[in-house]
Amino acid sequence: MNDRDILIRDANQRDIPAIMELIHLKAEFDGCPESVEATPQKLEIDLFGENPLAFVLLAEVDGDAIGLVTYHFIYSTFLAKPGIWLDDLYVKAEHRSHRVGQALMLRLRQIGQEKGCGRIDWTVAVSNERGIKFYERIGAKIINKVKLCRLDGQALNK
Repeated sequence: MNDRDILIRDANQRDIPAIMELIHLKAEFDGCPESVEATPQKLEIDLFGENPLAFVLLAEVDGDAIGLVTYHFIYSTFLAKPGIWLDDLYVKAEHRSHRVGQALMLRLRQIGQEKGCGRIDWTVAVSNERGIKFYERIGAKIINKVKLCRLDGQALNK
């Protein structure tokens, strides 16, 4: 496979089955397949409804979805600029090391530039050494002095 074979495009409603498949594969990769609560109906509303909450880029080869990026916009008060939160980046195992992740990140960078963003932020599992090396190769700084915080479930509803 070479760069010409990879198509990066915005997902649409017809892509929901492929998005669901990639979400499940990502959850398996992350070691938490039981955590997926997404449904096609929920994705249709949240991604393609009147006020989308997030966006999806798909990577395709010969019409087959082989990877995705999910993201949404954030705001940095320090920079006084919008930013992008990269929620998920996933490439099917057989297509890794073929520049698919690089192509997805390049398109996300372009979107950031088009929207006047000051940065793109995301997390990576500390055990994902291959992912960390990939992110460093594309110019990302790995920041170890912060920790992810989360309120969910009962804590969110207190």
